[in-house]
Amino acid sequence: MLEVKSVSKSFKSGDGTVSAVNNISFKIKPGVFASIIGPSGSGKSTLISLLGALDRPSNGTITVEGQEISSLNDHDLISYRAKNVGLIFQAYNLIPNLTALENVMLPMEFAKVSKDDREKRAKELLDKVGLAGDKQLRKPGKLSGGEQQRVAIARALSNNPKIILADEPTGNLDSVNGQNIFNLLHDLSKSQKTTVIVVTHDIGLAGKTDMQLSLKDGKLTTKGNVPKNNR
Repeated sequence: MLEVKSVSKSFKSGDGTVSAVNNISFKIKPGVFASIIGPSGSGKSTLISLLGALDRPSNGTITVEGQEISSLNDHDLISYRAKNVGLIFQAYNLIPNLTALENVMLPMEFAKVSKDDREKRAKELLDKVGLAGDKQLRKPGKLSGGEQQRVAIARALSNNPKIILADEPTGNLDSVNGQNIFNLLHDLSKSQKTTVIVVTHDIGLAGKTDMQLSLKDGKLTTKGNVPKNNR
């Protein structure tokens, strides 16, 4: 269970203060595929950073499986992220001088997984997301945008995270590849009982998730499950 309780995040801006996230509360159960929607500047990316323990809230608490991550020290936060969070970025953030296989293996190295086990799991994950054969040995510059996104998803899954956070994962893709990535994330949430939270501007895709969170000016304006006939 992911529980966000009265969370706010403020930043200094000139002589004033900007509330990027303002007193937000919600709960998401394991295996739920949720979407966060809202206009630019509404606080979506800030919220994702808070959920991924990349930043700390100014107020409030974030609890995952009974552990309050908002109060962890820096060392424990690094460990928490490595073991529990998979991040997927719109720009992929793959390391250009590493192959697809090596990119997926890297988080497991930080988690002190043996080399043989890292390689075996990375190959299995890349096969699962549809990147097989010699493409696994190509560097990102030799892969298409959709293929790079698949590598990013496999990398996010490498340490069996409890939560996958994806910031506009289909934003750089055409409609067909975007739908394929969306379907892949949906299937992963159900087969692995992983909580998947996706930031998207695509209302059509958001309407097919299990739950929608709508933000405006840092505030949660609506939240709830999406009716099954809209998925």
